[in-house]
Amino acid sequence: MSDKLKIGISIGDVNGIGLEVIIKTLLDNRILEYFTPIVYGNTKVASFHRKALGINDFSFNVIHDPEQAHGKRPNIINCWQEEVKISLGEENEIGGKYAFLSLKHAVDDLLAGKVDALVTAPINKHNIQQDEFDFPGHTEYLQSRTASGDVLMFMISDNLRVGVVTGHIPVKDIAPKLSIETIVSKLALMDASLKQDFWIQKPKIAVLGLNPHAGDKGLIGLEDETIVTPAIEQARAAGIFCFGPYPADGFFASDTYTKFDAVLAMYHDQGLIPFKHIASRSGVNYTAGLPVVRTSPDHGTGYDIAGKNVATETSFREAIFAAIHIVERRREQEALMSNPLVTRRLARDRD
Repeated sequence: MSDKLKIGISIGDVNGIGLEVIIKTLLDNRILEYFTPIVYGNTKVASFHRKALGINDFSFNVIHDPEQAHGKRPNIINCWQEEVKISLGEENEIGGKYAFLSLKHAVDDLLAGKVDALVTAPINKHNIQQDEFDFPGHTEYLQSRTASGDVLMFMISDNLRVGVVTGHIPVKDIAPKLSIETIVSKLALMDASLKQDFWIQKPKIAVLGLNPHAGDKGLIGLEDETIVTPAIEQARAAGIFCFGPYPADGFFASDTYTKFDAVLAMYHDQGLIPFKHIASRSGVNYTAGLPVVRTSPDHGTGYDIAGKNVATETSFREAIFAAIHIVERRREQEALMSNPLVTRRLARDRD
């Protein structure tokens, strides 16, 4: 039996570029040396995308359960049997319906321990809404399915890691959502993830201010003085090595980010715009704080380029390898913590 990790893959919106980047990633057989892919979708839908891309030398191994997965083939589980009308580049109910069916089956197997991690292709946050999916996105759905407390949207790449305090909410709601407790919670999640998932012994975290110039001593808003700074002080008192608040523009323009292991931004665009520019299409979205490992590429459904064979698979491939590395690090740490010599040493250090 192979000891390679089994990575579950949800296909996202069937009218987008999800299956394109999946197929392009799995086309290179060398990648199968590192993991066993299990795609949750439908063979006819996958065949439609393969033909639209003009790819002839690729096929999936059809299975009914992850236990049947072939270690040297891309595997697929049919999550539905009915015919599906694909309308490449179109946002419609069909895209959302089958994106959810793929995601639900993949998460079911993830929670059952049948796959070791989940990589999610992009969904459309509007057309996926239904009775079983009333969430802003993947993060909140997985948070609910795993009954997790607070989680962190953590964008990661080789040269930058960025988390956000507030996620997919309107700009007008950002300031009211901020609190000392919320920021401290996100800092604690980031610190724990950097230690557990990235093996950084004493992470150094930068915290961005909310307002331009980090409030300029109260001249441009009071939140940085009354919320952000006290949160940093409270987190530092709890042993988290964090600094700030830094004005976001100068922080990234001066390359100050290179001096830190991670950056906590106050809101989505404040963190993701510089991240996507710096990561240059190789970034990964990781949900920290879950008991399971889930990653995704840092791009959307790509309706405008769907079926044109121009989507790049770089971010999706990086998402797979990030999931593999995080699972392996977690397991290595669990093995270390089960060693009596290690636990005794830690106990002595605490004393």
